[in-house]
Amino acid sequence: MTDDAMQPYQRIAQDVRDQIRLGRLTGGDKLPSTRELADRYDVAPGTVQRALAELRSGGIIYSHQGRGSYIRESALDAVADPTTRAIKRLEEQVAGLTARLERLENGRDAVESDS
Repeated sequence: MTDDAMQPYQRIAQDVRDQIRLGRLTGGDKLPSTRELADRYDVAPGTVQRALAELRSGGIIYSHQGRGSYIRESALDAVADPTTRAIKRLEEQVAGLTARLERLENGRDAVESDS
């Protein structure tokens, strides 16, 4: 969907996702207030609220009444494309296999030194 075809709330939500992907926003970061975001994007506060609701439902942010909205620690996983997620899973599997191999080799070395 091009920017022209996106609703304003979708553009705001996409911008937040992009900032997370680029590392400009990370887990625990506080988003600007609704008023500040409305001014930044030149939209009504209700439009910002709709964008925040979309981000909350996607597991990207969480909000505390009276304190604001924050980026979830797991937000990067939520916004990553499928290829990036697949690569991350493979990296985790390789790390697990490497650890198992090291434990096996250490166990074998211990048995050989006892002989």
